Amino acid sequence: MLFSSMTFVFMFLPIVCTAYLLARKDLQNHILLVASILFYAWGEPRYLAIMIMTILINYIGANYISRSKNAIHRKWLLGITIVLDLSFLFYFKYFNFFIENINELFKTNIDFVKVIMPIGISFYTFQAMSYLIDVYRGDVKVQKDIYKLALYICLFPQLIAGPIVKYHDIDEQITNRETGFDKVNYGVKRFIIGLAKKMLIANTLGAVADKIFSQSVENFDALTAWIGAAAYSLQLFYDFSGYSDMAIGLGAIFGFKFLENFNYPYISKSITEFWRRWHISLSTWFKEYLYFPLGGNRVTKSRNYFNLLVVFLATGFWHGASWNFIFWGLWHGLFIVIEKITGWHKKTGGWLISLTQHIYCIFAFVIGWVMFRADNMLYAWQYIKNMFGLIKEHHIATELGYYIGNTEIITFAAAIICAMPIFNRILETPKNKILHTILNVWLMGLFFLSAVQIAASTYNPFIYFRF
Repeated sequence: MLFSSMTFVFMFLPIVCTAYLLARKDLQNHILLVASILFYAWGEPRYLAIMIMTILINYIGANYISRSKNAIHRKWLLGITIVLDLSFLFYFKYFNFFIENINELFKTNIDFVKVIMPIGISFYTFQAMSYLIDVYRGDVKVQKDIYKLALYICLFPQLIAGPIVKYHDIDEQITNRETGFDKVNYGVKRFIIGLAKKMLIANTLGAVADKIFSQSVENFDALTAWIGAAAYSLQLFYDFSGYSDMAIGLGAIFGFKFLENFNYPYISKSITEFWRRWHISLSTWFKEYLYFPLGGNRVTKSRNYFNLLVVFLATGFWHGASWNFIFWGLWHGLFIVIEKITGWHKKTGGWLISLTQHIYCIFAFVIGWVMFRADNMLYAWQYIKNMFGLIKEHHIATELGYYIGNTEIITFAAAIICAMPIFNRILETPKNKILHTILNVWLMGLFFLSAVQIAASTYNPFIYFRF
């Protein structure tokens, strides 16, 4: 089920919220769990068994780990359970990729049935592993109530596309949390902001990016290539941060406090800073559960650089079973290592240095997004060459106006302005009654426009549903 659908906004959500808020406190978790299972089964009923098996495997594995006093046994139990978790992820997400590459590399003809990836498997698998590792490390107590563990893994606000909620961040909230008017009020407003990001900005700019990226690179010039790259960069940010806003808002309605997933990443002055601001839940997950176990920065410099490259290789591969995601991850990892060697990310100075750093960062991540968006690395390479005027022969059949009109220009401007921390406190309740009224009217207007777009649009999934 999509957050940006009539069914969810006008049927599922009101029913669940009403039932939850009117129910006794001891029944609220059960209502959320049933709602979460229905939410997932609505679109992926045949894959519900995979999620249930993930819950059972991690429940049993964590219980055995907590009971064992033998360090070696605990490590084996941890390893076996993680392998089982990753085996589901590998089969459903990477099986096709590996068989296709084996056939290509060894000129074989292994016949296989293509596997369809269940929506959200990357997210709920990482959440399950977070619980397991937290129990192994002794950071949290083992969850004896399987229904509470199931609620953590399949809680519908963040089930499909994150943010990835680590167990130690939400352990206490599963059992003890409070909701009330202020939280519901904030949650509804945050949800509306996220919905507007998706429907009014991301979808509009996504149409521009799709038109351009669907063309052969010889069919458009360098300016159009940059517009396409910029449109996709903004589409991706507003699409994913919009989903995160909706998830955080829904969490607040039900009394949960999810950590922020984005912090104005496009104002960054280095790729190091960019990854402190972009998809924070994923970057911190890899930091806590991969980077630190590899030794982090408590090792030699060369080993530290290796650790960083491994983390970003894993980050790229997590996003998808395709070479362009792998190169995208290594692209970012390479910049992180270079910045660490040169100290570029720590360099301070006047406005000129600051501007140079910001321009450098924009070039780096926009080119990276081209790799991310392209169907393959060959197209990505040709597209990037076109951006810098290195495609000599063009067969331009359409003018720039075909790709972008007045509505798109206005949306571009709004997207750029809102990507800066100008309205970062917009949801704080103004003390002035007039400002408070203006804010509420503005939010109602956003919701109305978003609802109109939902009614008028066809299937519009979030980009991160692919991952």
